Amino acid sequence: MNRSPVERESFKGKKVTVMGLGLFGGGVGAVRYLASQGADVTVTDLKSAEELSASLKRIGKLPVKLKLGKHDKEDFVNVDMLVVSPAVPDDSKFLEIAFKNNIRIDSELSIFFRHCPAPIIGITGSNGKSTTTSLLGEMLKEAGIKTWVGGNIGVSLLENLDEIKPDDVVVLEISSFQLEYLARIKMSPHISIVTNIAPNHLDRHKTMENYIGTKKAIVHYQQEDDYAILNYDDPTLKKWEGESKGRHLWFSITKELEHGTFLKNNEIIINHNSTRTVIPCSTQINIKGTHNWQNIMAASYVATLMHANVESIKNAIIGFTGLEHRLEYVHTINQVQYYNDSKATTPEAAIAGIKAFDSPTVLIAGGYDKKVSLHQFAQECIRNTKCVILIGETANTIQKLIQDIKGEKTKPEVYMAASLDESVKRASEVAEPGDIVLLSPACASFGMFANFEERGKKFKELVSQLNMKE
Repeated sequence: MNRSPVERESFKGKKVTVMGLGLFGGGVGAVRYLASQGADVTVTDLKSAEELSASLKRIGKLPVKLKLGKHDKEDFVNVDMLVVSPAVPDDSKFLEIAFKNNIRIDSELSIFFRHCPAPIIGITGSNGKSTTTSLLGEMLKEAGIKTWVGGNIGVSLLENLDEIKPDDVVVLEISSFQLEYLARIKMSPHISIVTNIAPNHLDRHKTMENYIGTKKAIVHYQQEDDYAILNYDDPTLKKWEGESKGRHLWFSITKELEHGTFLKNNEIIINHNSTRTVIPCSTQINIKGTHNWQNIMAASYVATLMHANVESIKNAIIGFTGLEHRLEYVHTINQVQYYNDSKATTPEAAIAGIKAFDSPTVLIAGGYDKKVSLHQFAQECIRNTKCVILIGETANTIQKLIQDIKGEKTKPEVYMAASLDESVKRASEVAEPGDIVLLSPACASFGMFANFEERGKKFKELVSQLNMKE
């Protein structure tokens, strides 16, 4: 089913620099794996030991050298290999030093891909990656298939290589940053899901064309027995049919597909190889939003390809209540419901979050500027919110967009807040019984928080404090 991995490479005695320990698991996974294989590992990160304390605890007393708070040129010259965090920008002068000294440059995910004995299912997209990855993992496990879930979702599977068997299945969330390195080894997953394509990370990729080109790596190196599962409703993905040798399969919420999966009469219909599979579960779905229908259909399609039975797929869907920080219900206070959608770090994700609710919505938004257009997001704020409370670097931009958009009879009240604390307090003051208070920022958290998880946890903490005051 999957192409045979190369013979396991030996790292014993190799001098390896891991650039970017980070907080999301990939750096730690690489360090632990390489150290367990007998490599002489140096970890270097611009963050301090205090900032990296959670990751350093996971390294424990492993015999590795730590160079924190700075990078030293020597760690990029006199080594056999450099393992780079996907977050490290391409224009890093230290990457250039390694390149000029002919140092092999690799990534945690690329090492895993080369050595994994099991078929890999890879999920990417601008939004919906984590939900689709988690849900598919649950479907396969429910069907009794030994399944490993990891990747950009925050779990490195490198350390599990010795436990993963050829008959197992690996499900990986893969970011555009990770795909940049995967393209270098010319490998794609056996089954690839692309949920959607929308502007994202243009501060890193510079242009939309570069971003789309990076995403194509997930299908570009597929072979004839591989599958690409693509969103039929996405205009960019509709153009991808010739991008790989693999078989292209589609999912849609707008069109009945002769070959693909779609919705009809509250049922998920999968037409594949002249077989029609019906999953009657849509009235029992617990996660909100049209975008989540797409995630469910994509996961269901792949689960059937992996021979999961209908009952297992249905049970997984019904039992899935969503992920933390993704339209996550927090509390009801004075008949106002509070939802944490901190993972909505793009305008498109935030628009999907706003559209998930029929009730009047008080929106908290804003954050780090990733250099993507916020115009459509501002339009959605006008159409479907009663009040917008703005924070962070993009607050002024969003406020001006809302003010300048013409042709709308009514516009939401717009407030500026200096912090998340202040925004939650203001939201509680303006929200009325029956309203929704939604944190769906449309922007990354950098500059105010370490990541979207920290932002979401802070929001929930602030809401809980409100609840205790009542």
